[in-house]
Amino acid sequence: MQPRFNFAKAAPDAYKAVAALEQYVQSSGLERRFIHLIKLRASQINGCAYCVDMHVKEARHDGLSEQWINLMCVWRESPVYDARERALLGWVDAVTNIAKTGAPDADYEALKVHFSEKEMTEITVAIGAINIWNRLAVGFRSQHPIDKVTKAA
Repeated sequence: MQPRFNFAKAAPDAYKAVAALEQYVQSSGLERRFIHLIKLRASQINGCAYCVDMHVKEARHDGLSEQWINLMCVWRESPVYDARERALLGWVDAVTNIAKTGAPDADYEALKVHFSEKEMTEITVAIGAINIWNRLAVGFRSQHPIDKVTKAA
């Protein structure tokens, strides 16, 4: 896969607008683990290698466990996530796949048990923001860096 072009250079004002939305998400007051969960799960759904690579590394840096990170792609089958995280994961899945799901009442009801209307709005904005980043990165074939290869023991 070859990069198509650098979208940040091609349209710097568009990039700045998306970056401003990202800055809002980062300063919204949402717990860091929830932001990591949103970014990583949506990026998995959207098949964005660039963003999955970035958000796995950020989650590790912030101290989230390898198990928590690695099992996110199969979250429904793993008990590692608490009730709030599970409600949030369901909402991320529903909103990221909104054309297919229509944001089902069951996912909304599960979310509102754990989050205020303000938090649900901020969560949904965060989901929208990572979906924009994913569409830019996948659409224009952004390449994640390749880590230094280490030999197995």
